Amino acid sequence: MTMEITGKDECVNGIRDECDDTAENEKSSGINEELNETIDLGELSDESEASSVDSKEDLDDLDYVLDQFSEPSDDVSDGDGDWNPEVTPRKRKRSGLSSISPSPAKPASPASAQRGKRKVKKSSASRSLPFSILENKWKSVDEPDIEPTRPIFRPRNTPGPQLMSNSSCSPLQYFDLFFSKSVMKTIVSNSNAYGAKRQEGKKEEEWRDISVKDFKSFLALVIYMGLLKCFKLTDYWRKSEIYSLPFPAQIMSGRKFLWICAALHLSDPKVDAENDEKKGTPEYDRLCRIKPLYQDIRDACRASFHPFQNISIDERMVASKARHGLKQYMKNKPTKWGYKLFVLADSLCGYTWDFFIYEGKVNAVESKGISYDSVMHLADERLLGYGYKLFVDNFYTSPKLFRDLLAKKIWACGTVRANRIGHSKKQAPRGNIRWFREDNLLFVEWKDKRDVLMCSTIHKAFNGETIKRNVKGADGVWAIQDFPVPSAVLDYNKNMGGVDLSDALIGYYTVLHKTKKWYRSFFYHFVDIAIVNAFILHKQTAQMNNQKPLTQKAFREVLVRELAGLGPEKVSRRAPVRSTDPHLPKYIKGHSTYGRRNCKLCSNKTPVMCETCQVNLCFLPKRDCFGKWHGQGQGDESATE
Repeated sequence: MTMEITGKDECVNGIRDECDDTAENEKSSGINEELNETIDLGELSDESEASSVDSKEDLDDLDYVLDQFSEPSDDVSDGDGDWNPEVTPRKRKRSGLSSISPSPAKPASPASAQRGKRKVKKSSASRSLPFSILENKWKSVDEPDIEPTRPIFRPRNTPGPQLMSNSSCSPLQYFDLFFSKSVMKTIVSNSNAYGAKRQEGKKEEEWRDISVKDFKSFLALVIYMGLLKCFKLTDYWRKSEIYSLPFPAQIMSGRKFLWICAALHLSDPKVDAENDEKKGTPEYDRLCRIKPLYQDIRDACRASFHPFQNISIDERMVASKARHGLKQYMKNKPTKWGYKLFVLADSLCGYTWDFFIYEGKVNAVESKGISYDSVMHLADERLLGYGYKLFVDNFYTSPKLFRDLLAKKIWACGTVRANRIGHSKKQAPRGNIRWFREDNLLFVEWKDKRDVLMCSTIHKAFNGETIKRNVKGADGVWAIQDFPVPSAVLDYNKNMGGVDLSDALIGYYTVLHKTKKWYRSFFYHFVDIAIVNAFILHKQTAQMNNQKPLTQKAFREVLVRELAGLGPEKVSRRAPVRSTDPHLPKYIKGHSTYGRRNCKLCSNKTPVMCETCQVNLCFLPKRDCFGKWHGQGQGDESATE
């Protein structure tokens, strides 16, 4: 099995020349099998065998070839696929595996439910569409295209917030839609059971049950820690001059906060024990420890808002390096280590409408690949309605998926990988458009700074739109020029960013922090989803009522105070600070009419400020704010900014 390939070829050819009887043929066949095993021919899948063109009749059937070669492979996803979480790139390099005679590989991921030999990465030649087939199908932009059937938008519910009234609610009322009282009671009950079990047999103090009020205060501090970052949790209660933060100690002691952190549990410990006994069997549930909150958050997200016509589906990573089978490694992602979620979001506002956690590949006959199954699972017309426009990236796009979505009256648009439609690398001028259509599927190629390949069931090839680009001319001068652009590209750029917008809103003030338990990482992410979705509901409701919405930071600040039971924040003037320095007025800019600013007390314009306090104050006979600010002559007090 380790001899050179060239030597085996000579051996095989010699045997083929001499063997005429049945015995010699069997001997030659055995050597051929050994040769095929050595050069790894046996690793080719049925899909690769089907892709080889054996007759000219197969070349004529374009629809068949498109379906064969456009299906996204779970093993080949150009950085979007799965990676063995327990095998880092450095370990793979040290292993020194040969591409000619590979040793039996481990499954793609411990999270995978599929057992058996892992498929090797197929070459691009086995997946790419024969160029000669499609080259004659391309049409220029001057050739007219048919107008596709326009979707009739019939959502199941009225798009927007699904609230009983249009009256504005407080941030806590929006947050309660996702973390209701029943959800909090379930978490508190399970955490008390887990905490009591954890303290059994220990000489430390006995477990003291936490209440729903304690859990709300705990949530308030968790959200507060997303607004104000410290390196360690204990830094929030330090009394040093650098870490002088009075708010956390006002809500809860640091010891009690860490006490709740250690006992936080989402599921019933008894159910966990029963589920652990099923390890290695099909009945084992990998998400048992997050199932109660996981299902409640998904149901609340779907019930509180209904998407508008444009939606998008994409992946999301929850950062974690915990040693757990659900963890994935994706080398081309900003978050390389973590848990992968598939998310459906509204393209207009970024609301996370539905999502599910990727548990690994399933060895099911009805499975058609994770890219196909995830879209069909999330884009459910029975929950959404009809006439939706779905936007996906090149990991999901395939003719079979788009045709099946169209059968469910959901239109789709997405980018396509170049090796899936026989893309030509010939040089073409910028703005060049060519296309071809197969039934309801439009394939269009547009030359920008890079080649853009699109597939759509929504658009025509070209509607006359243009786009501006800054181009350097032959004389070296940069100038703005207009280039023709397909409408599919414009709509994709406008509506594909729903999940990215949601990720950005979560990332600004994320509450996620390091934890030893994998299921607590999901708890913190569910809190992030609930806060961002609640903020989007607040923003949408305020716009419908012609009110000015809060910023996300202000929304979180109010939510923290309401969860902690502090009520609205009272705006008060700063108390004066004692100082031995004299308080003397001076002109702000050295001139009585230039550089005036608002007075700290009366808000009128004044050119005078206190030299010691650095506060703008009026110093006039009829408006002596300078004297009032300093306590009517009490010169040992001042206020600082």
